[in-house]
Amino acid sequence: MFLPKPVRALALASTILLIFLLLQLSRKATPVKEPRIVYPDMKTDPNLEETHEPAGHLWRADDYAVDNPNSPRINATILSLVRNEEVDGMVTSMRDLERTWNHKFNYPWTFFNDKPFNEEFKTKTRAETRAPCYYEVIPEEHWAVPTWINQDLVRESGQILADEGAQYGNLISYHQMCRWNSGIFYHHPALQHIRYYWRVEPKVHFFCDVDYDVFRYMHDRNKTYGFTINLYDDPKTMPSLWPETMRFAEAHPEHLKPASNSARPWLEDKQRRPEHNEKANGYSTCHFWSNFEIADMEFWRSRAYEDYFNHLDRAGGFFYERWGDAPVHSIALGLFEDKSKIH
Repeated sequence: MFLPKPVRALALASTILLIFLLLQLSRKATPVKEPRIVYPDMKTDPNLEETHEPAGHLWRADDYAVDNPNSPRINATILSLVRNEEVDGMVTSMRDLERTWNHKFNYPWTFFNDKPFNEEFKTKTRAETRAPCYYEVIPEEHWAVPTWINQDLVRESGQILADEGAQYGNLISYHQMCRWNSGIFYHHPALQHIRYYWRVEPKVHFFCDVDYDVFRYMHDRNKTYGFTINLYDDPKTMPSLWPETMRFAEAHPEHLKPASNSARPWLEDKQRRPEHNEKANGYSTCHFWSNFEIADMEFWRSRAYEDYFNHLDRAGGFFYERWGDAPVHSIALGLFEDKSKIH
């Protein structure tokens, strides 16, 4: 059967196109190589290191039934600052942590909010765990902007931060949250008899099974602080944090650990990101990402940390700048704690 010339041409073109597509699909994808910075003292790439359980005796999930009054559980809680409207994100986080860890150990969940929790929040979160759930309201005096803060200056500086592209720079509730997480939360009456906490945020994921009691590990090994990652902060949010810290250090040398036993060199590092150190006036801006921190509140309740937080609080940087709880916690640990107690 004779086909018109245009039809033959179209059929030929279609055949060529099909062959081209098949060849493309059969080719192996060429990985995109991103530039990788290697520092002289970087012995290994931590992203390539395998993660194993710590050595020594670990408390396994024996006798941790939620109704066992003689269980090995210690005075610890999973802690979250969360709003009613974030309940679905909180459920996501709970489901992950319960699946990978807490269904074995049944540590209580303690939720904090500056507003009362509604019944929807309580019903949905209780459905995700067998462990007790506690719903706490933050006292007004713990959350409110302190009376010594100049509100006009807060609005002006917040707008400057926003104009410079600083995330949440002009969102006053974010500043309040940073201040509360830095030095107020452990004063809440619900935590007065609690020593350890694991901070969990809404919309986070836990991918790996953990088969030992991390709180017992912290206690038995005399660890103060546990972290998963450290990273750099935005230096424009804290230009006066390190100078203010140095003023405190000069006034209170009794609180400082010797440089040989502390993480101060990490705080003052100039090699990896010198521009951060310069813009932050001496601080590397490297910090433990506190969203996943596990900590001993006895450190926050110590004289050294309380004096330090009160000094920062009076300086006003939680509101005039955007000092975060992560750098504040990290600086305090780097200066006032033995580095061997950071895990």
